[in-house]
Amino acid sequence: MTILVTGGRGKIARAVATGLTAAGHDVRVASREPSTLGAAAVSYHPADPGPALHGISQVFLYSDPSSAPAFAAAADAAGVKQVVMLSSLSSLGGPEDPHARTERVIAGGSYATTRLQPGAFMSNAKFWSHQVRATGQIRLPYLDAEEAPIHEQDIADAALRVLLDGPGNGHDGRGYPLTGPESMTRRHQIALITQVTGAPIEAVDLTPDQARAELQLRDPGQRETLLAYWASQVGRPQPIKPGVELLTGHPARTFTTWLNDNPGLFA
Repeated sequence: MTILVTGGRGKIARAVATGLTAAGHDVRVASREPSTLGAAAVSYHPADPGPALHGISQVFLYSDPSSAPAFAAAADAAGVKQVVMLSSLSSLGGPEDPHARTERVIAGGSYATTRLQPGAFMSNAKFWSHQVRATGQIRLPYLDAEEAPIHEQDIADAALRVLLDGPGNGHDGRGYPLTGPESMTRRHQIALITQVTGAPIEAVDLTPDQARAELQLRDPGQRETLLAYWASQVGRPQPIKPGVELLTGHPARTFTTWLNDNPGLFA
């Protein structure tokens, strides 16, 4: 049985591929730039995924609303047996959420489908490191917004469990909301960065208008969605989901663990 891992250049996909290979599975890593990923990599074009799916029994899939119909059709035609889809916790917010719509399209195939629904990634803090090194500051709006960020290795471990169990082993048709072990404000995350790394950081709480001027997003609609979401999370602790421990048997990794796993990031 051969397993295709899409999004091959991403850290989660790399960890999934490594775990599958260590377990003795034949793995293909899919990327638009396969030449950068070694001999096991194959070319993957979301608009035409059929060639990459030839001979594939299981897929770890990064969700993409624009290409979901093409993938579902190609996976059916290729005889894929199981798709483990990396979605988002936001899909639980209502049927019109883009991730929820994508889940419905992917779940419409004849293969078994499992949805992994993580919240905010701890790795988002990497984007703050550029500010720290340049200015000694982290400039964000709504520093007191609550989130329960998750370590990317926990997402990979969850995906591995489902793929190794395979179709027909209790995961078919299920969604697994995934969070880190604690709800915290981004102000607290910044304090932990200083505590663990020793990097002196000034936390600057931007006003919404300042954030609009500074956030480098090509889509103004996405920027406004983020600002509205962060505003709604101030003073609202994020519910902790048990998906990581349920699937992996170990507690979700802490933000302190993530910082120790990424030494030198804020130096």
